Parts: sequence; C-alpha cells; structure tokens
Amino acid sequence: MNVRDEGAAAGVATPGLESPRRSDPAGRRERLRVYQQQLLERMQAARTSGGARLQQLGVMIGNERFLVDLAQTGEIVPLGTVCPVPLTQPWYLGLSNIRGNLVGIIDYARYLDAGESSAAPGSRVLTFAAGLGFNCGLLVTRVLGLRQAAGMEAAGERLRDGEGNEWTPLDLAELTREPRFLHVGAA
Repeated sequence: MNVRDEGAAAGVATPGLESPRRSDPAGRRERLRVYQQQLLERMQAARTSGGARLQQLGVMIGNERFLVDLAQTGEIVPLGTVCPVPLTQPWYLGLSNIRGNLVGIIDYARYLDAGESSAAPGSRVLTFAAGLGFNCGLLVTRVLGLRQAAGMEAAGERLRDGEGNEWTPLDLAELTREPRFLHVGAA
C-alpha cells in the first residue's frame, strides 16, 4: 500500500492532493441527484399528508415572496440555457430544454409589471405540475422552502408570517386560465 492509499484508508488527506470530493464531478452530480430526490420525496409527502393547501412552497420572484400549492408544482431545476422566441411578450423569456422537454420560461415579475427577475447563480425554474397540462416554468430568484400557510395571518390578499414577511398566494392553475398569460405573442 502506498502513501496515497494509506491516507485514503485512514481518512486523512494527503497534502498536495485534491480531495476526491472536489475533483469528482460524477460524485457531485450524484450528491445533487440525491438531494433533488430527497426534496422531491419531501414535497410528495407534504402533498399526500392531507395538508397540501396548508403547506406550500415559498419562493422569491423578483423582490416578492410567493406561496405556491405543492400540488400545482412540478420540478425545481437550475436555470439552463433559454432560447429566445421572436415576436413574444417581454415576460416570455423563451424555451429551455428540461429533461428532454421544451418548457416555456416566464419572468413572472415582469408579467406583473413589477420589474424583472434577474437570472443569478441561485435562480431556479419552477415547472408547472403535469396535471395542469401546461408545459411552462416560472423564473424563481430563490427557493425559500416549505411554508405552513395555516400559521400565517391574513393581511388583505396576502399572508403575513411570524417574522412580518408578507406572502402572496400564487395559484398556477388559475394563472393558466388567464387570457393574457395564454397569449405570449407580441401585439
């Protein structure tokens, strides 16, 4: 057994050698896949626990916080390449290939005329649930995790959590029925 093998067997890093964790892109992909699978399992468990309307996914879109019903969400994926589509609304960013499916990417902040969401390293795409029959995803500035809406107080059309943050409920099914949302072509 050489020095490198002895150090690895003992769990000791050999000076001057990169950690296998940093130099192993396949390992990083596997850890990411496991993390995504665990998140998906937690989201599915929340959906089937009878509290789907109470426990929702909190996301930041632009500078606003939104609560999305877990039953209406598909996947949360990193923002990949988005191919612009000519002659569309400014809020329709274009098409992205997500697991072999072309998905329309929407900047919901721009759709609401509330500025635009900037694509940052932490940006994600929140896809619509397959049951909605709409191959679409929203550009999300940050995923804030699961939230318990039942513990929030009503503040007009919004909800306020215990820390004073205001949340706007976002009904994706209702959004897919809005005529303006359905017509992405520029006028």
